[in-house]
Amino acid sequence: MRSCFFAVLMCICTYVSAQTDNAVSDNKNFPLLLTKNAEASLLQHLSDSIYNLIGLNNYGLEKEAFFYACKGYQYLISKGSIRKKNILTICDYSQSGNNKRLYVIDLLNNTVLFNTFVSHGKNSGDEFATSFSNVDNSNKSSLGFLVTDDTYRGVAGYSLRFNGMEAGINDHVRSRYIVLHGSKFVNEEVVEARGRIGRSLGCPAVPLESRTEIIDAIKGGSCFYIYNPAPWYTHTSRILNAKLEDSPSKLSTIRQRNSPEPLVSLTK
Repeated sequence: MRSCFFAVLMCICTYVSAQTDNAVSDNKNFPLLLTKNAEASLLQHLSDSIYNLIGLNNYGLEKEAFFYACKGYQYLISKGSIRKKNILTICDYSQSGNNKRLYVIDLLNNTVLFNTFVSHGKNSGDEFATSFSNVDNSNKSSLGFLVTDDTYRGVAGYSLRFNGMEAGINDHVRSRYIVLHGSKFVNEEVVEARGRIGRSLGCPAVPLESRTEIIDAIKGGSCFYIYNPAPWYTHTSRILNAKLEDSPSKLSTIRQRNSPEPLVSLTK
């Protein structure tokens, strides 16, 4: 039971990738992701099921944030961008910095591996992150979908590099040196003493004591989603705005032959 949802999700992603070259879109700005009929919602239903199974509401994560994360995860797998497919990390910048708003989720076993504090950029806001950037030296956080890469030891100690997956939104994270690292100012004791955790120069910094475990769990090509319902982002992200389209004849054919293939298609 614990691994069945992951198996279904991976089937969806595999089928999406296989159909990429054959799908047709009438909107060249956004890719085609799901057929609208399959209760438009093959993915919505699946993400809701995983959300409920894990009990993510008990951790304070909104269902919308998890659905968007699953949609982007599927998209990135279809593009061949994800190597570590069982891990999905969500950094929820809609929440107060005083909350444990970082979620590292094991999709294979439907468990939360880590739920802890994470910083935002000092120019993104005080307790809440409200302003985001892709610009060098802005000292702001970026939004959207990233893929974890390699590790190194630098000024902040053991750290993890990212690759930004959204042009114009976060594709400068590498040149901006936006990395995941540990900080002694990001923990519950600092919240109690100062009223909020420390902020960064744009990096998602985590508690120093759990830095190594978190980095080792997510490094090497997993999906890392930085969420905030900022209208400019939700309206411009190519991933979140993947267009839905009806395909009743295809659905009928698949259902008649009782095929296990997910009802999904995606354009380049």
